Order: sequence, then structure tokens, then C-alpha cells
Amino acid sequence: MCAPKRGQINATPTRCWLGTIALQQHEEPLLFCLNQSYSLGKAVAGKLGWPLSAHEEIEFEYGEHKSRPLVEVGGRDIYVLHHLDGKPEQSANDKIVHLLFFIGALKQAGARNVSAIVPYLPYSRKERRTKPRDPVNSRYLAALFEALATDTLITVEIHNIAAFENAFHHCRAENLTVAGLMADHIAPIIGNEPVTVVSPDAGGAKRAELFRTVLEKKIGRPVMNAMLEKYRSAGVISGSLFAGDVNGHCAVIIDDMISSGGTILRATRACRDHGAKRVIAAAAHGLFTNGADALFAKGGPDIVLTTDSVDISSTEHFDRLQVVSIADLLADTIKSLSNGDPLYDLLPYN
Repeated sequence: MCAPKRGQINATPTRCWLGTIALQQHEEPLLFCLNQSYSLGKAVAGKLGWPLSAHEEIEFEYGEHKSRPLVEVGGRDIYVLHHLDGKPEQSANDKIVHLLFFIGALKQAGARNVSAIVPYLPYSRKERRTKPRDPVNSRYLAALFEALATDTLITVEIHNIAAFENAFHHCRAENLTVAGLMADHIAPIIGNEPVTVVSPDAGGAKRAELFRTVLEKKIGRPVMNAMLEKYRSAGVISGSLFAGDVNGHCAVIIDDMISSGGTILRATRACRDHGAKRVIAAAAHGLFTNGADALFAKGGPDIVLTTDSVDISSTEHFDRLQVVSIADLLADTIKSLSNGDPLYDLLPYN
């Protein structure tokens, strides 16, 4: 098996093969992962007990590319895993086009059903118009997946679940929750401490309430809730109202993603100002863009918890960072889809 070199875009066409190149005569489903998602794909394949099916990706010196499966896909159910976070070597837009073109190649080669497993879905925060003539990019991205006849799209902890579900009309779209994974990880950390789950803004209140319910069931005792007021205008965040009691408690801040870390830092300070004994910040997607180093400096949360939904290889220098793998969650989802089983237990109903 050939593991791709991260961030390497060569000036001349290059090839990398994943898996064993062999025609498969049976009708079992196939799992592909594109090169930039190799680590997570390999982990999911290991949980499933499936091989990663062979494919080829070629980057041309003039910026174009092509990808194709190297096994027969006609009449088969196909799962393609790719996380779409942007990196210096490959932007989110680049990754989106790579994935869409690969889905198109699979459908053109006769694949019966193609499911895209996309743990982090870009543009999910641009799900409505906030200014005159504003675009709704999340809806346009959904249209692109549907234009390539994607049958199913699976994502994790989407920013706005209502907008996500309403954006897709001809493609099954499902959003998985990491509440159970986070609760399993946090429960032994908090021990017998009183705990309050904090939403850093009103928009995340349902996500925080779901996690609060799951954590309460996990530890078998009451968990309180709190929320911080937040307004954003022209890039400036304001609002000082704090509703809830964290005095003497372990405050667990729950959000869908951490980018620059400003929202988490603001919530951390508010929790400490209101007497929190310690602060844990948990978010599914650790993007850690410019400025995120401040989270791990003095005044940041005591623990920052995220998942491997995106490539986090560049965060090894962050102390206080703990990572929970979603490989089991994705493997369970793929297995349920393959068997035709419902996904109810994996979805964020509350």
C-alpha cells in the first residue's frame, strides 16, 4: 500500500495507488478515500474490516487534476470518504472539486449507489443571507453534489441542521452527532464535580442541550446548562449577558467548530468571571486557523477537546488538546447504510 505524502503537489503528473489493484467479482460494497484523507480513511477501513479500494490521483503542472477508481465499480455500492477542510497545500475548494470529479467518475463507470462521507462540510456557516444580494453558499454546494447524482451525503455536527436538511432535495443528507463520543471522553475527566454545559451563543443552544442530556444520562446525575449572549456585526462580536450558574462548577463549552478560537476564548472568560472552577471546551471540528494559538496560552480553557474530522497533524504542539477519533462513528454509519439499517441512534434527535 502506498501512503500519499501530505501536501506534495508535483510539477509533473504523479500517481499513487491505494489498496490492491484487482478486479473484484463479488458484489460487496467498496470504500475509497482520497489521498488528503488517508489517515482517517485507513482508520475507518480498519474498523470496518474492509480494504481501501485502489484509486489513482494525478496532479498536472498547470493546476488541473484527475482521479479514477482502479477497480471495477459497475453495479456496486460505493462509499467515498474525504474531509474538506482547507490547507495551505490544498484549499477547501480544491478538495471539493477533487471529490465531485471522483464521484462523477464513479457514476460514469456505472456505480449503482455513491455515498459521500464528508465529516467536515465547508460553507455550512453561509446558510442564509445577512446582507443585500448575499449568496447562500451552503445551498449552492448542495446543488453541486446533486448535479453529480450523489445518492447520499453524510456529514458530522453540521453548523445549522435545518439549513442543511432543507438544502438537499434529490440526495439523502444525514448529519451525525459526536455528543456520545464527547460524553464518553469527558465523563471520567469531571468525576464527581458539579458540571454545567455552556452554549457560547443562542444558535448553539440545541446542540448544547443535546450534549447536556447525553452527559447527564452517562454520569447518572443532574447537569446544568448556561448560555452566553453573542452578536456579530462587521466582524465585531458583542454581548455580555450570561444566563446560568457555573459557580464552583466544571463548565463544558460546546460548539460545532473552533476556527480562530475567539468564540471559545470569550466564553471561557465569561465562565471564569462567573466562578467556574475549570473550563473544558469541546467542538467536533478543530480547524485552528490563525489566532487559535491563544486558546492554549494563559487564560485559555483547561482542556480543548476535538475530533479527527479534519486533518489535525499540525496541532501536535498544542498542549491541553485532546482528540477523540470518529472512525468508529463513521464505520458504524457505513455499516448501517450497507446493511440497510436505520441511522436513528447516530443522529442528533432532541
